[in-house]
Amino acid sequence: MMNVIYILFSYLIGAISFGIVMSRLFSLPDPRTIGSKNPGATNVLRTGKKLAALLTLLGDALKGSLTVGLAQYFELSPLMVALVAIATLMGHIFPIYYGFKGGKGVATAAGILFMFSWMMGFTVLAIWFAVFIIWRYSSLAAIIAASLSPVMGFFYAIDFYQLIASSIIALILILRHIDNIKRLINGTESSFREKK
Repeated sequence: MMNVIYILFSYLIGAISFGIVMSRLFSLPDPRTIGSKNPGATNVLRTGKKLAALLTLLGDALKGSLTVGLAQYFELSPLMVALVAIATLMGHIFPIYYGFKGGKGVATAAGILFMFSWMMGFTVLAIWFAVFIIWRYSSLAAIIAASLSPVMGFFYAIDFYQLIASSIIALILILRHIDNIKRLINGTESSFREKK
């Protein structure tokens, strides 16, 4: 029963959208109504408020680290830690507080991966930055980093359940970026080269 309660707790923590919270605190437009309509840090950045975007990024990442970190601290089973990670991500993507319409989960996934293995987290983050710096597409950076995260998990020898969770998380992130993939193929995806 306690396991079920903790999974529910993780979902509810994950469902807090810091993009929406920060937009309200900074009196910005609802990120669900502008740009990509995604309540994530990248879309909040499009408002021009870098601090709001940074706090969104940190908040969304830290909630992933918090739930998984607590599960590890209380020595829950490896399977439970993996389920907590997925529950947190699903909370972010399908938040009960916002009509089950949430973000794509990139920052939250990053926070989770750092708790699986800080070396894995840093490597995946480095991949994201490298792709973004070269091509200036945050979506492409997320897709490639997500795709390679299970490989990095295997390389850094994370446990079996974490590796499975990493693979599921990668698949979820890729599916959340299907529209971005189509726009990348068509050459219509928004690039930060266009931002002045």
